[in-house]
Amino acid sequence: MSRDHRKVSRYNQQFFRDWGGAGPLTIGLLAVLLVVVGFYFAFAKSIPFTSPGYQVNATFTNAVNIAINSPIRIAGINVGKVTDVEGKGRNTVVTFTVDESGRPIREDASAQIRPRLFLEGNWFVDLDPGTPEAEEMPDEGQIPVSRTGTSVQVGDILRNTLQLPQRANLQKLLAGLGTGLNAKPTPAEDLTFEPSVRGLSGGEALNLVYRKGEVAARGTAIVNAAYLGENPNELGNLLRGFGRLTGTLNERADDVQGFVRNFAIFTGALAAESGNLSDTIRELPPTLTTARTSLTNLNRALPALRGFAIAATPGINEVPKTIRQVKPLTDQLKPLLTESELLGLSQILKRNSPASTVSIQQTLKLLPQLRFFGLCVADNVVPTGDQVITDGGLGNGQKASRQALYAAVNVAGSTQGFDGNGPYSRFQVGGGTESVQMNDPAVGGILTPLYGRTPVPTLGSSPLDLGTPPLVTSEPCYTQDVPDLNSPAAVGPGAASPEVYTP
Repeated sequence: MSRDHRKVSRYNQQFFRDWGGAGPLTIGLLAVLLVVVGFYFAFAKSIPFTSPGYQVNATFTNAVNIAINSPIRIAGINVGKVTDVEGKGRNTVVTFTVDESGRPIREDASAQIRPRLFLEGNWFVDLDPGTPEAEEMPDEGQIPVSRTGTSVQVGDILRNTLQLPQRANLQKLLAGLGTGLNAKPTPAEDLTFEPSVRGLSGGEALNLVYRKGEVAARGTAIVNAAYLGENPNELGNLLRGFGRLTGTLNERADDVQGFVRNFAIFTGALAAESGNLSDTIRELPPTLTTARTSLTNLNRALPALRGFAIAATPGINEVPKTIRQVKPLTDQLKPLLTESELLGLSQILKRNSPASTVSIQQTLKLLPQLRFFGLCVADNVVPTGDQVITDGGLGNGQKASRQALYAAVNVAGSTQGFDGNGPYSRFQVGGGTESVQMNDPAVGGILTPLYGRTPVPTLGSSPLDLGTPPLVTSEPCYTQDVPDLNSPAAVGPGAASPEVYTP
């Protein structure tokens, strides 16, 4: 032992020798104090100066299956536990705590004692926190017996409901079920089964289903987890909403019956038109394909439409102002539409309408001809008049259309002479040593020769006089070829020459 330890030991021995030890009175007082504390804890069942938290009391007609520390659940989630079970007459008051995660508890809350899962055992209190419209229940609030209940046990149903005849029938049902699970199907029955279970008994088919049920169980687990929701009380809110829905349906039972009858009539009509409905459904895929393309095009057009709407917004904003500006004009138009004004004019128009209709019809017939005339002038007459006749020294290098105008001017100029006998024309007669003869155009069907003299022998005529070309009436003028005034047919070597007259 070290020096410090020996020093502490001597100090303790000296302290107890000085104190003299505990006397009988002290030991008795300590024993009484311990007994009092033990009785307090036995009856109070709580530690002094500590609070169990927010508590609620619920009155049940039968709570024999509930115990201290049984869980309190809201929508399957533990939010508290039972702290006390006390009998009051024929009822039982169950006191339990509620955590902050389970609050608030409303004044219209309800509770029911339910059995826990098969592997959990025991029972729990299923708490409905009430509707959001109700006030929050204060601490130590009371849920009356009218809003509490206890689940019925299978044993009670079997004991109170199934009497001797019913139990005998149940035995027959179970025996038949065993036979159905163990019996092999007949070949005729196998034809109605899926290929994977043909030749198997009912039990073997169920075993096969269980072996392949892993995927289904996984999906069921995911669905059950989704039922819990993302936030507390979501499933409870769903059930409460479903309860209100069913309550409303119960109140509107007559309307629901009418809906069911009308739906039966509707389904009957569909059954009567099943052939047409099948044809419609058969045409639905191509229709949906076309609709998808149309919707895609519509979606592409929406940005442009939105831009148009934005651009049109200022104009639309000006519409009220425009209406205000136009209103004085409309006020002036009202007197104009009276009997003495436009109404009399309308009577005149009514009388003239038949003639106007005939005129419009004839005009509609004339317009295509005017169009053809314009095309003929633009595509044939004008290009022909724009040609220059190249006939050597006899030409002036101008377009044929201008030469025609020059000829008209010359003819007009030749008749400018006037004296006391009236207007006259001068003709300069040529002369020469060469005599020529040509046929005069038929006058009254009689051809008379024309004679003249030229200083030099004639070589021919330009352009060639080939007579009147044939008139093609089956083809429009503008579709025919443009005449060539300088073609070989006009000035070729085969041009006809006037007959030379020899006296």
